[in-house]
Amino acid sequence: MTSTDKIRLPVIDLSLLQGDPCQQKQLSEQLRKAARDIGFFYLRGHGISDDLIRTVQQIARRFFELPEADKLTVRMANSPHFRGYNRAGVEITRGHPDYREQFDIGAERVAVNTPDGPAWQRLQGPNQWPVMLPALRDVLTRWQHEMTAVALKLLRALAVSLSLPEQAFDALYGSLPNEHIKLIRYPGQPVTASGQGVGAHKDSGFLTLLLQDQQGGLQVEVSPGAWTDVTPMAGTFVVNIGELLELATNGYLRATVHRVVSPAEARERLSVAFFLGAQLDTTVPVYPLPDALAQQARGAASDPLNPLLRDVGWNYLKGRLRSHPEVAKRFYPEFNTE
Repeated sequence: MTSTDKIRLPVIDLSLLQGDPCQQKQLSEQLRKAARDIGFFYLRGHGISDDLIRTVQQIARRFFELPEADKLTVRMANSPHFRGYNRAGVEITRGHPDYREQFDIGAERVAVNTPDGPAWQRLQGPNQWPVMLPALRDVLTRWQHEMTAVALKLLRALAVSLSLPEQAFDALYGSLPNEHIKLIRYPGQPVTASGQGVGAHKDSGFLTLLLQDQQGGLQVEVSPGAWTDVTPMAGTFVVNIGELLELATNGYLRATVHRVVSPAEARERLSVAFFLGAQLDTTVPVYPLPDALAQQARGAASDPLNPLLRDVGWNYLKGRLRSHPEVAKRFYPEFNTE
């Protein structure tokens, strides 16, 4: 896997939202440019305390240090809602296994049992929590609450940067949004292995906010075949635009392909991803941008082998079924193509 480190991602200071009109205008211009030109940026001034960040990283490490038998009590294959733990090599990206172990949670809700309802309704439901680490639930629930507030503030700032009403995207977000947290540990691989921590992909929601440790590995495809390293930067999140915003702006905003290269053997990478999604029963419209922006819209880029759908629930379910064949086979047999 080759990369280039010639391009540095822009740094956006969200605290400028509280500044004077000149600073707010500066933020809008920087945010629009970053979200369009690269689709990735560092976010500082987000307001999440260092203490909470350290606590989340510590509890994530404690989870991954549990014996494998304990982690497997909450394995994702038990959950029709795609919640829980996966060993390295279980999740699939572009047909190849990702060498990372991970723990996924979503919004804690009652499962929907409507026999004649669409299959994506089964995505809603409770999380699995390991009884041997009870603190995990409290910490991640707080993290989800605080990260949601930051992500919504950023989403509304993006709307303003596009000359849309501040709450233009709120109807898509809805009252039952599809939020998602993923704790991720990338074990090291020898140089003779695939090197795929996670394969090249785009994210499907509105926004992703990623907390990195000091081990690099995240790479962004800034132009076809040209990759740049996203070097960890203390005190920041790495933010990327998801396919929902690419669809909603007819490609004016850019959902960018990215990947993670495994660390060297005997090293590891720990990250915590927060995904801000939309309500599952919504359909993504094309928002009316000002003429000057609309003329620069490139159209949403859709992979013929994995086409984008404007129906949020179906688009999200499609991705989960492709990535998690164990869950698909057990709980979604009607989609089994074997």
